[in-house]
Amino acid sequence: MKALIVIDYTNDFVDGSLPVGEPGIAIEDRIVRLTESFADAGEYTVMAVDLHEEGDPYHPETALFPPHNIRGTKGRELYGRLKDAYESRKASIVWMDKTRYSAFAGTDLALRLRERGILEVHLIGVCTDICVLHTAVDAYNLGFKIVVHEDAVASFNAQGHQWALGHFTGSLGAQVVSS
Repeated sequence: MKALIVIDYTNDFVDGSLPVGEPGIAIEDRIVRLTESFADAGEYTVMAVDLHEEGDPYHPETALFPPHNIRGTKGRELYGRLKDAYESRKASIVWMDKTRYSAFAGTDLALRLRERGILEVHLIGVCTDICVLHTAVDAYNLGFKIVVHEDAVASFNAQGHQWALGHFTGSLGAQVVSS
């Protein structure tokens, strides 16, 4: 069994307060198609979405990045057509708030995957070299097989994006695929 984890594909990360920009916009079709495909096939599909509180002085990202994905803001909403795909499939897509880079850190994601007998995780979203990477590292450490969809990940750092793609295969044994 496999699962799709859609990581941080929100307004703030695509074209908002901490934007990937054009590379993030360019993967919208692929993100939406993969999400619809997994959800429609009954595969476990998770929206792992960064969550921050307004003015939180204790969160480590406060010193690293401008405010982003603040609870209750438009910036935290899913970007573009992904929002519609999620809304029309809410019964078959799990929304999971995360407060760290990895979708596994501080969440019950690993437990949910294990309960369902899921051994393989497919990763898509942004940023390749931050949240996607940290999710992949945790998936590796937890013993999951990892598939990263190269045409459905992006970063605001082109060099970091390329480095992460190599790290997925070279250090994590992940399969990197594209359509």
